[in-house]
Amino acid sequence: MRSIDRVRDFFAQRGLAIDVKELSASTRTAQLAADAVGTALGSIVKSLVFIADERAILALVAGDQRADPAKIARAMGAADARIANAEQVRVQTSFAIGGVPPVAHPAPLDTLVDQSLARFEKIWAAAGAPNALFEIEFKKLLELTQGRVADIVVADK
Repeated sequence: MRSIDRVRDFFAQRGLAIDVKELSASTRTAQLAADAVGTALGSIVKSLVFIADERAILALVAGDQRADPAKIARAMGAADARIANAEQVRVQTSFAIGGVPPVAHPAPLDTLVDQSLARFEKIWAAAGAPNALFEIEFKKLLELTQGRVADIVVADK
């Protein structure tokens, strides 16, 4: 089964009418994704996997922000946190970097959600491939991921 179809199945199994869009343009980066769907960079969700005290953490970060490993570690009560490598991301999520969705993983991940995403009613997230996205209400994403809203980004200077 294609990665995109696993995301579609996740929504269908929950009775959600969420449209997964496959585009001809790449959505591999937040900027490319924002350009492809004509939305603000900040409304793009980056699904990042961190390793905090050897535990995988999913950090959902606004496209116009940078994740702060120290804040992620603090939020999880861990000594430290580091970004996962490509192999760790695939093992934890079953998806490749550039298309990792915030949902449809083999097992639920502890999830932290960047509080700055709350400025948008609807946000866009990767849907399993570097050219696929879906739009979702912020509150629905929190519900589906069981995410905890936290300050997990680098502070503005």
